[in-house]
Amino acid sequence: MKRPVLYLIIAILVFFLLGWYFSNITQYFIFSLVIAAILRPLTNRINSVHLMGQHVPRWLSILLSFALVINVIFLISLLFVPLISAQIQMISSYDLDYIYERIQNPIGRIEDLLIQFEIIKSEPGFLIMQVRENLVAGFGKVNFQGLINTIINTTSSFLVAVMAVSFITFFLLLENGMLRKNIMNLIPNAYFELAVSTFNKVEKLLSNYLVGLLIQITCIFSLAAIGLTLMDIDYALTIAMFAAVANLIPYAGPILGTAFGVIVGLSTGNFDQSNEITLMIFKILSVFAMVQVTDNVILQPLIFSKSVKAHPLEIFVVIFAGAKIAGILGMIFAIPVYTIFRVSFMEFYIGYKEYKIFKI
Repeated sequence: MKRPVLYLIIAILVFFLLGWYFSNITQYFIFSLVIAAILRPLTNRINSVHLMGQHVPRWLSILLSFALVINVIFLISLLFVPLISAQIQMISSYDLDYIYERIQNPIGRIEDLLIQFEIIKSEPGFLIMQVRENLVAGFGKVNFQGLINTIINTTSSFLVAVMAVSFITFFLLLENGMLRKNIMNLIPNAYFELAVSTFNKVEKLLSNYLVGLLIQITCIFSLAAIGLTLMDIDYALTIAMFAAVANLIPYAGPILGTAFGVIVGLSTGNFDQSNEITLMIFKILSVFAMVQVTDNVILQPLIFSKSVKAHPLEIFVVIFAGAKIAGILGMIFAIPVYTIFRVSFMEFYIGYKEYKIFKI
């Protein structure tokens, strides 16, 4: 094997070893690369604007891009303020007896069905008593000091991660291709065309994927918002926004969005009869069933199959590998990261098969 190829293999192994050892920094860097890829078109557009005969400075364009993203997140968060306020007021006025009364009818209906089909052999009222005992025991075991400490630690870790990713993303955008140029300078001339082709294909696929993802979120929000509004569900826009963002989490996201909608409907609705609860749940489930059919039949094939160009089984394995490595964020970023490595490997494999410079 020629020395340049051997050096390249050694460099790749060292890169993966360092990435594994400094896993936190690696995660921050990967997230920053993806965010920089999303913000670069916006930053370039702002940077191209002329003010008083001069381009907007690059650093100011980046800060304006950050400010726009923060404002969008802030406006989205405003949708949840009324819901959170209503839930806080509701919880502050609740007591265990009130909660017990609210769940007594649906639990009683479930118990009647279980006794009717002889799934359980107990006297009526057994299941509701078990729920009441567990409810009282659960409230009694809540460790509020531990809960506060967990919230503080989680918030601190989150803020550190946000600061690190923001800092790295800022300089990736500020360099505006310098990182790519420096990497290209390290590549021997014999592999230059192959490296350029790899970079171009990765950028194109990632761009298609990110644009498709934005379209998917918009479509899911629109469909869910319209459907829930027509079904006269309270906080329809809030539920739709949560479902659209949660859908970024593969496989688990649709379940989380549906569960959130049902929980919000149960906690904010006023029900005089038990069949009204069933009807409300049916309305929410029917809306999200329609949304998921549309997503699975139309949106998902367009986004994953055509943009990433990977088999569904590959996507499945990669997503769960990402969940194992970095939890929910790993699931979200698994496909973009996999795209980078997959395209790079395929391009170099094709180069090995077709070009004499890779031969032994």
